[in-house]
Order: sequence, then C-alpha cells, then structure tokens
Amino acid sequence: MKTSSAFQLIAGSFAGALAVAGGAFGAHALQDGLSPDRFDTYQTAMSYMLVHAILLVSMSTLTLNTQTRMLGLAGILVFAGLCVFSGSLTILVLLDFPALGAITPIGGILLIGGWVCLGIAGIRHWRAAAD
Repeated sequence: MKTSSAFQLIAGSFAGALAVAGGAFGAHALQDGLSPDRFDTYQTAMSYMLVHAILLVSMSTLTLNTQTRMLGLAGILVFAGLCVFSGSLTILVLLDFPALGAITPIGGILLIGGWVCLGIAGIRHWRAAAD
C-alpha cells in the first residue's frame, strides 16, 4: 500500500470511529447539559468529521490506482481541515472556550481546498485518459 493511501485509510478510519463515538457521547451524555445552540455546534462538528472520514477512506482507494501529488495534497488538506474544523468546535463546546471559534473557518477553508484538489486531480485524470 502506498504511503498516501495508508495515511488516508488510517486517518479516515480513526476519524470515523471518533465521530461515531463522539456522536454517541453527545447524544447520551451531553445533550441534557448543553444549551441547544452548543449542542447543535457539537453535532455539526461530529457530522463534518464523519463525512470527511468517509471521504478520506474513499480517497485511499483512489490513490491505490492513481498516485498523484494532487490526490496526496487533497488528503493532507482534508485531514488538516477535519482536525481544525471539528476539533476547534468540539473543544469550544466541551471546554467552553469561545475564542477557539476564531480558527474554525481556517478548518473550513482547508476542507474546501481538499475538495478542490480532489476535483483538480479528477480533471487531470480525465484529460490524461482522453489523450
């Protein structure tokens, strides 16, 4: 298995497990102790984490067959974005640290960058296949 494929598979798998465990923890232990707004923020963090964990695992299968720098960069950006976006929201809610919300948009930008890099890799692959 190529290094970027292994990284994406491992990161996505653990992020998925953390998102499922975090979602269950939120539903059973946090919901009654948080305001509705804070609980919604926590749920957003877990939802984004799960979606992007699935993306990372999916990308690991792509990079098995097509190894490009753009796919590798996409994986790095998605993982970094997942950590910053979901991590900052989770810490903001659990530790009541609102200042951390200022870095959440950086995580969103990293996630968007990962999706864009994935799209560029797809376009490049499509063009190469057409030649």
